[in-house]
Amino acid sequence: MQKLRVAILAGEASGDILGAGLLKALRARVDQLDIVGVGGELMQAQGLESRFPMERLSVMGLVEVLGRLPELLKRRRRLADELIASPPDVFVGIDAPDFNIGLEGRLRRAGIPTVHYVSPSVWAWRRKRIFKIRKTTDLMLTLLPFEARFYEEHGVPVRFVGHPLANEIPLESDPAAARAELGLPRDGALVALLPGSRGGEVEQLARPFLDTARWLAQQRPGVRFVLPAANARREQQLSTLIDAEYGDLELTLVSGRSRTVMAAADAILIASGTATLEAMLLKKPMVVAYRMAPLTYRILSRLIKSRYISLPNLLADREMVPEVLQDDVRVDVLGPLLLKALDDDAQRRVLAETFADIHQQLRQDADAQAADAVLALVESRRTR
Repeated sequence: MQKLRVAILAGEASGDILGAGLLKALRARVDQLDIVGVGGELMQAQGLESRFPMERLSVMGLVEVLGRLPELLKRRRRLADELIASPPDVFVGIDAPDFNIGLEGRLRRAGIPTVHYVSPSVWAWRRKRIFKIRKTTDLMLTLLPFEARFYEEHGVPVRFVGHPLANEIPLESDPAAARAELGLPRDGALVALLPGSRGGEVEQLARPFLDTARWLAQQRPGVRFVLPAANARREQQLSTLIDAEYGDLELTLVSGRSRTVMAAADAILIASGTATLEAMLLKKPMVVAYRMAPLTYRILSRLIKSRYISLPNLLADREMVPEVLQDDVRVDVLGPLLLKALDDDAQRRVLAETFADIHQQLRQDADAQAADAVLALVESRRTR
């Protein structure tokens, strides 16, 4: 293709990574690529002229969103007006569904092809959003295969492109090299504790995780623990707690490097989230836990339709790793499960084989697949 004008919008760091990979792949396929929209430093390095700072879209929490809603609506309206006045060949909205899907709807009604990259969790909750997506989105690009099947069942054009992490993470990890990088002993059992990256998650999970570590150390003398802090704030939060209450543990607190920590470990106690996908790609036995405010849990438990909360189980479509929620997140439940994850060699082999199969399935070169899908949509519109 000689020339392509693409509009693209990402609302947070993970979207900026995906967007940069897509733009790089498009640039390799197009003689002249003009890019407008909103993104971070990585997308800007690929030539994006960001209309406003991406951070203005990075809002979490109901109260925070309500407080910023007038600004967000105004920014969306202005961006839509600009793109309709000077139409791109295609618009790509990356994640940020509450902002992007509404924008995609207006652009699509104006005749601009729309792509949504990264499916919202419509398969798990708020399933009626699928009908709005069908009206606003010409093509959905999913990172996970079961998401694509859901859209196919509901008549939404979709393409499974694979997950970038599956290409980033080697098919075989090197625990010895990871331990050396972290300055940890090469021999002996090592358990990683990952209680989440947000302050609220750490507040809910750090104590039961550390209590479980203390229990495990009594059952298995000599076991060591390593805990990565997602950022400086989490490091201070965890360091204060450990110094005050858990000085007896053979525990190493690491700044960042969570993937290296997981690669070094023999088993992992981990909060539900994207980190469980990384742990799975590293072929690690794990126990997945999550706890939230009781009222929030009561509301969400009625809305969520999925059998599982963790990506390893969702991808395998069966329970490969234990999931422990709410009041069950306590030592007498977590401890025996973590001990089994550490000691059950037969289950470790089953996990490794299953996770290796899933890794291969997700290893599709997402950047290239997404670029090809976007270009195919544009070509189909140009030949109409």
